[in-house]
Amino acid sequence: LDINAVRSYSYPEEKNMQLIDLSVALDNDVEADPPMARPKINYLGHRETFDRLGQHFPDLRPENLPDGEAWAIEKVELTTHNGTHLDAPWHFHSTTNHALVPGGEKSRTIDEIPLEWCMRPGVKLDFRDRDDGHVVSANEVEAELKRIGHHLNPFDIVVINTRAGERYGHSDYVSAGCGMSREATLWLLERGVRITGTDGWSWDAPFVHTAQRVAETGDTSLVWEGHKAGREREYCHLEKLHNLEQLPDSGFTMICFPVKLKQASAGWVRAVAML
Repeated sequence: LDINAVRSYSYPEEKNMQLIDLSVALDNDVEADPPMARPKINYLGHRETFDRLGQHFPDLRPENLPDGEAWAIEKVELTTHNGTHLDAPWHFHSTTNHALVPGGEKSRTIDEIPLEWCMRPGVKLDFRDRDDGHVVSANEVEAELKRIGHHLNPFDIVVINTRAGERYGHSDYVSAGCGMSREATLWLLERGVRITGTDGWSWDAPFVHTAQRVAETGDTSLVWEGHKAGREREYCHLEKLHNLEQLPDSGFTMICFPVKLKQASAGWVRAVAML
């Protein structure tokens, strides 16, 4: 194998390939979660970590290092649902596929999600004109697919662009944007979709709006209805996506491999679209 030839070879498609970062950064200062669930990042600079490096080299002194610098590291406290992440079926319910298997079956955790699901053709549904708290119906999903002229295929990754995307970094982000109904979620899953995504804090409508509907109707089935559709059919979804407005309606590849956390309900993702 001539390694130099491999390095110099240019794939024709690279000239026209574009990568769009669909992820948000983990940040101490951005109000992207309720107060009780925000990440905490402690930044340790190059001059604060000599003791960590020095314990491996008994005779080493700071002046022996270039500019007296050791290493920069960060100590992080967070949940698997901070930042851009992929929810596993285990997050929604302990069992899944009740619509397919009598009594259902154990839900998969994030380390059990097939990698084949995580790099697939993407489809964007634009619901930015819906009010905050609006719950998207199956008919609205059908209408949007018809508008963009896309025939949904099994394993397409379907992302919804809501008003929440433009509110990221603002105090109202958690309450902004529309959400997906149980029937709309099941409509997608019945057609073979296994991963969906949103630029909102949740796949469901923001809790503040759902709580009002529950108080008015007494219907507790509205609580987390989109997530709970995963009890009937297995699926995952991405939350806190970003830059969805930069995507075309279709014709791109979604890449969303989650960090492999054993038996976890979610994993952080550096979500990317490849055009």
